[in-house]
Amino acid sequence: MSNAARKLADQIRTLAGEQPPAYGLILGSGLGHLADTVDGVAIDYADLPGFPHAGVSGHNPKLVIGDLEGQRVAIFGGRSHYYESGRGDAMRLPLEVLKELGAQQLILTNAAGSMHPNIDPGDLMLLSDHINFSGLNPLIGEPTDARFVSMTQAHDPDMRAALKAAAKALGIPLPEGVYAWYSGPSFETPAEIRAIRTLGADAVGMSTVPEVILARFLGLRVVAISTITNKAAGMSDENISHEHTKAMAPIGAQKLEQILRRFLSDQQ
Repeated sequence: MSNAARKLADQIRTLAGEQPPAYGLILGSGLGHLADTVDGVAIDYADLPGFPHAGVSGHNPKLVIGDLEGQRVAIFGGRSHYYESGRGDAMRLPLEVLKELGAQQLILTNAAGSMHPNIDPGDLMLLSDHINFSGLNPLIGEPTDARFVSMTQAHDPDMRAALKAAAKALGIPLPEGVYAWYSGPSFETPAEIRAIRTLGADAVGMSTVPEVILARFLGLRVVAISTITNKAAGMSDENISHEHTKAMAPIGAQKLEQILRRFLSDQQ
């Protein structure tokens, strides 16, 4: 673990207390308000040296540590994307801090475009696996042999099962699918979408995969859920844009919040 992560963890404990979080959550578009419901302490990223700026509209760059549905959580209200800085490891320091604080499990959320005929805007998709279509990797430059991380069952089977059980109890569909990471910031072309579909992807987005890789590198168990905001390019007449993503994300986010709350409550 880096010295920077240790220093930041000490700083955060001074503000939020010594109790380690059970879960880390990284919030995607439409879920930022969830951080405001936590009974705890909010720390601006700007007050945590080395934390990303998280400059995408629709994200809330704060770390909130406290209680949610009876569980101690550390919620990252925003993430930094590869396309903002050209750094695939932009979220490495925040995840190192999460590990240093004592968390063992990480839940990732994102907004994504669907390529699946039965997964539509407003739906959710639980990631069963991913395709690193970008070809980038957040561990490039890591000098130790720890960089050779196994990605078999990277998306934790037990956590996925628990989330599916929570969704079933609420009567909310939660199909599983494969997520493809495209670097962005431009959206994909119809030809690129046809290529990704041929490779076996069900949804596409511009985040999450680097965080999954980093989480496994750090020894964190990880699971991820997409809120579907649109059909991918060439699959509908939708006008795909970031404004459209921000407008549609809250529809799926309402259901995702219910599932996350039930999941956390069930883990007691």
